[in-house]
Amino acid sequence: QVQLVESGGGLVQPGGSLRLSCVASGSLFSRNAMNWYRQAPGKQRERVASITNSETTNYADSVKGRFTISRDNAKNTVYLQMNSLKPEDTALYYCRTIANDRIYWGRGTQVTVSS
Repeated sequence: QVQLVESGGGLVQPGGSLRLSCVASGSLFSRNAMNWYRQAPGKQRERVASITNSETTNYADSVKGRFTISRDNAKNTVYLQMNSLKPEDTALYYCRTIANDRIYWGRGTQVTVSS
């Protein structure tokens, strides 16, 4: 069983920054790829960024150059540094992983970009 708990969301002005965190339970964290997804009201959930167990990263085109995903295996934590935020980044942000052939999601943290 894996539990994912996100934090770090909030209200920020356009151009601002936030850092999201996702803490995972379980001792196999370092073996798993980790992902950040987001879902805006009325839209489908979309993948934002991924990081493999060897720290290879991948980003959606909409966030390239602005967002950075990283991980700290000693803390069982994956981060999403978000810079130059735009109103269209407003969404509920979720952490996701696959372990033992099961998909696990956190409950999400809300990010609102507005002046």
